[in-house]
Order: sequence, then C-alpha cells, then structure tokens
Amino acid sequence: MTDVRSTAAQIPVRVLGGPTTVIEYGGLRFLTDPTFDAPGDYPLGDLVLTKTAACSIDPADLGPVDVVLLSHDEHPDNLDHAGRALLGDVPVVLTTTGGAGRLGGTARGLAPWEAVELARPDGGTLTVTAAPALHGPEGCEPVTGEVVGFVLTATDLPTAYVSGDNASLPLVREIAERVGPVDTAVLFVGAVRTPFFDGALLTIDSAQAAEAAQILGARRVVPAHCDSWGHFTESRDDVVAAFAAAGLADRLQLG
Repeated sequence: MTDVRSTAAQIPVRVLGGPTTVIEYGGLRFLTDPTFDAPGDYPLGDLVLTKTAACSIDPADLGPVDVVLLSHDEHPDNLDHAGRALLGDVPVVLTTTGGAGRLGGTARGLAPWEAVELARPDGGTLTVTAAPALHGPEGCEPVTGEVVGFVLTATDLPTAYVSGDNASLPLVREIAERVGPVDTAVLFVGAVRTPFFDGALLTIDSAQAAEAAQILGARRVVPAHCDSWGHFTESRDDVVAAFAAAGLADRLQLG
C-alpha cells in the first residue's frame, strides 16, 4: 500500500485554490501558477472566464517564495493581476520561453527538457527540468498557447512532477520514460472545456488523472486546478471517485 504520509513529510504540498499550490522541496518554497484575485468575470479574448471562489490565502500572508513555477502566463486562471504583482518579489520565475519574454524581470524561459540548477539554502543544489505539456488536442498551440510542466529532482530527494495545464497522456508517458517513477505528482485536472476545439479537453479529466498516476508510478498524487473556476467541468469529488474506481484511492492527497 502507498504510504502517502511519508512522502508528504518529505515533500509538503498545499493546494491554495485553482492551480495555485505551495511545494516545499530541498529547503526551497515553490509556488505554482499564482492566482489570488477575487471571484468574478475575467475576459480572455472573446471568452469570459468566471472565477467562483477565492484563494484560501491572501498573498500578503503567503510568506517568502523562492521560486514560481508558472505553466503559462496568458490565461487569467493561471496568472492573474495579483499573481503578476507577486512575481516582482520572487527571485526566480520559471515559465515558457515566450512567457519569460512577455514577463521580463526575474522570469526565465525553459524549453521542454531544458534544466536549471538552483542553490539550496543548506548547501548543494536541486534541478528543475521543464516537462512538455499540451493545453488541448494536437495542434492547439496557436489558440491555447505554449505551456510547460516541471520535474523537481535532487540526489537525496524523491522526484516531484507538476503537470501544468496538460491534456496529453502521450506526453505523460514520455515524461515517465525520461525521468522514471515519480514520487509526488501535482496534477492539474478539472476537465477544462471551452468553445475552443468543439469542447475538447484542455486539461486531463479525472479518469485520465488516475491513468497518469499509473503511467508515472506516482506514490502520491495531489490534484489541483479542479475548483474555483466555472470552466472546470469536474471537481475534486470526481477525482476521488475516479481514483477509487481505479483502485488508487490510497495515492491521493487532497488539499
């Protein structure tokens, strides 16, 4: 049986709402896709995305952040106004190559499989490697934009993976083949659908998340990106049901 508690002690993960999580790894605090704006309507081209719930914490109460892992900067449900303001106080922001050009400041763009070493406060380094991601069906990039995931590794720590807004299980298989079993997988789920591509999935759904966990050999799965927005068509309850149906309920960490 998977021991979620032991891996959670090594790599604490806290889901704050939507895609925003805090991950502690190797003595550094990582923040994913910061979204702290109030509930309301947020335009995205011809679409309006509706935020339905506030983040569980105010950014002023977040404490120090060493690194932001930003899967993409072009959608308000992954980077909002308050999130952009926070980036100016973060020493390292890792994101897509295009996003780094738009954001400037401390943002650094990583192409898929490009890696960066970060100094750990107690000595040594850890590595963040950009993982490929696809925000919709094949050929979606001109519409949905460039997206990236992240793999965290260190010689003395198990591997962690942050999916970003990925809808491609073939890319999950590629990641598993490249980095081996993943201890902790923070999966952006929610079965996002919009009018784009006739309502095709723009992120994985709950059943695909369970399949991704098996592909990755993940000992612990932390579902994020499954609440707080109206275009997320599945909830955390759907994730729980899918993992139970797949016999993987013991791998889930909720919240």
